[in-house]
Amino acid sequence: MVSDSAIRILSDLLEARTGQQLAVSRQWRIGTALHTLMRARAIDGVDALVAALVHGGDPTLADEVVEGLLNHETYFFRDRRPFDLLFDGALDRLATARGADRRLSIWCAGCSTGQEPYSLAMAFAEDPGRWAGWRIDILGTDVSRSAVARARHGLYSQFEVQRGLSVIQTMRWFEQEAGGWRLSPQLRGAVRFDVHNLTDTAPPGRFDLILCRNVLLYFGAETRRAVFDRLAGAEEEGALLMLGAAETVIGQTSRFAPDPALRGLYARVEQPQAMPSLALAGAARG
Repeated sequence: MVSDSAIRILSDLLEARTGQQLAVSRQWRIGTALHTLMRARAIDGVDALVAALVHGGDPTLADEVVEGLLNHETYFFRDRRPFDLLFDGALDRLATARGADRRLSIWCAGCSTGQEPYSLAMAFAEDPGRWAGWRIDILGTDVSRSAVARARHGLYSQFEVQRGLSVIQTMRWFEQEAGGWRLSPQLRGAVRFDVHNLTDTAPPGRFDLILCRNVLLYFGAETRRAVFDRLAGAEEEGALLMLGAAETVIGQTSRFAPDPALRGLYARVEQPQAMPSLALAGAARG
């Protein structure tokens, strides 16, 4: 049993470092999430870990705790339908708009260990006739340094390659090694990765497509609104935004609106209306 004070301290640490909130629905897994760290440091329980944090003396401990609390759930072609939506319509529109330059710039925000951007790279590579002569720039970012390091390494377990990939794709794009399955140099070279916090300014450049799936769920309303502002500022004219299935822009931001022709995607609003602050909205409801 983890004490309320320990949960509060861990929640404050996570939000201060990443902007993410430790929702009640995630608190049950604190012990599991930090188990490996506590075992490695011979710390007996979460309360003892928090005591070590509070008393200081080890500057790396807080970093390791935050890494442990982050959710790294992902897999290749996650949920499949979003990728069908992109390659069966959305990218055709973008290709038409960018036909003169023959270049697309894509940002996968909150990419965890890299399966999402690598899935995109794989899909482009599997349709060489359609994308011949195009320059496809794919950037994957995550607040977790360990996740980004794994993504760059491109080495996945048997379980990880079985989640979302066919046997044909596994044999075509991976080489089996003693430690798992290594992604081909072609695909590893097609994606670049960087450590980035969504509460900071956006990475350099302007993007035609931004995927920010299942990330904003963990932010409070004000932080989420600020992130939407940054995402909007990072987009090229006519760009698209994709969120997770349980996420929406409706009631969250005035910077994006549902795309009327592409259900599940969002377009930047060029002249957004100001939204009332949460305090004012609450007062109005009262």
